[in-house]
Amino acid sequence: MEEVVEDIVIVGAGIAGLTTSLGLHKLGIRSLVLESSDGLRIEGYALTLWTNAWKALDAVGIADSIRHQHELLDGNVSTSTVSGLQTSYISFKVKGKHGVHEVRRVKRNMLVEAIAKELPSGTIRYSSKVVSIEESGFYKLLHLADATTFKTKVLIGCDGVNSVVAKWLGLKKPTSTGRFAIRGCVDFKHNHGFASKSMQFFGNGVRFGFVPCDDDTVYWFFTWIPTSQEKQTEDSPAKMKQLVLSKLGKMPEPVRAMIENTEVHSFVPYRIKYRHPWQLIWGNTSKGNVCVAGDALHPMTPDIGQGGCAALEDGVVLARCLAEAISGKTKEKAETEMDEYKRIEMGLKKYAKERKWRSIELITTAYIVGFIEQSDGKVMTFLRDKIFAVFLAGLLLKKSSFDCGKLIIS
Repeated sequence: MEEVVEDIVIVGAGIAGLTTSLGLHKLGIRSLVLESSDGLRIEGYALTLWTNAWKALDAVGIADSIRHQHELLDGNVSTSTVSGLQTSYISFKVKGKHGVHEVRRVKRNMLVEAIAKELPSGTIRYSSKVVSIEESGFYKLLHLADATTFKTKVLIGCDGVNSVVAKWLGLKKPTSTGRFAIRGCVDFKHNHGFASKSMQFFGNGVRFGFVPCDDDTVYWFFTWIPTSQEKQTEDSPAKMKQLVLSKLGKMPEPVRAMIENTEVHSFVPYRIKYRHPWQLIWGNTSKGNVCVAGDALHPMTPDIGQGGCAALEDGVVLARCLAEAISGKTKEKAETEMDEYKRIEMGLKKYAKERKWRSIELITTAYIVGFIEQSDGKVMTFLRDKIFAVFLAGLLLKKSSFDCGKLIIS
């Protein structure tokens, strides 16, 4: 059995893991990222990056390279699939707490590759699946599926909703909402003709939307609560495609055509999960020299588009707090392993405290927005379309008015 010693090990080369590693690198600190797959995880089509995400990307110095490849979105239009009428419109060209809002739909592979490109060679170790974690004094031992063992002073879990690190910390598995989602991306090969707006449609128990990524490609999503009969067809992409088309309601013909032109292999449903907020109040998100970030910390429903944005925030805050702890070594006396462990522990506690209520706020808001937007029935439809529509849309900007701060350490 091979044992490798590393000061900082990050499990998972997703958005949170790569951003944390890049933040540490910018502050002169090396880390190793263990990724279970044999390459970068570039699946997921696209995600909306709100103002708070661009603040984080500016902090790690890669925002401009991504901005140049993705256009600004002008606003969000909400429409009822029951009546076919527009229920709200909000402009993104307004000022928030931290200046004019910036919202763009970004292809996930471009984001992940842009972050990874800035990391030193050898930072990411692929085909490295962590199967168990063990205590060893002031260190953690990570046992991998290939029989390699890593001994580390700091363990950061960015390994998603089924996080091995979160499980070790005692956090429960994310809970299913009962909702399913399907996502797709259509390349029109030429100008798609849609305006630079986020378009969302609600009604009859479904939530559907699409957003242009650039002049040629459009990302779309569809969420619903399947019946027991519909669950039996989830393994058939062809049947799922017909199901989506049958539930679109009073949808404009160009939008329906977009779904019809999506490749059938895209129609693979996945369960929408989230972490109960009270787990973050009473549970451990950091313990000793271990913590979690990204979906391992705050899995949330996709209804306010903040999952990836919050992961970027986590990476900046975690890198800053950990770097402050590591650089806090006193020169007045020889430091013991216990002293170093305590500094790291306090740094991770500071990170966990800073991210706690922000994570709770985003998880809770996303769940409530999704519940209201996807609820069925005449009363709820009336309340959503006539009273709640503008308020719900406004929450998108309100929750993105956040600045995680710079990487500068005191």
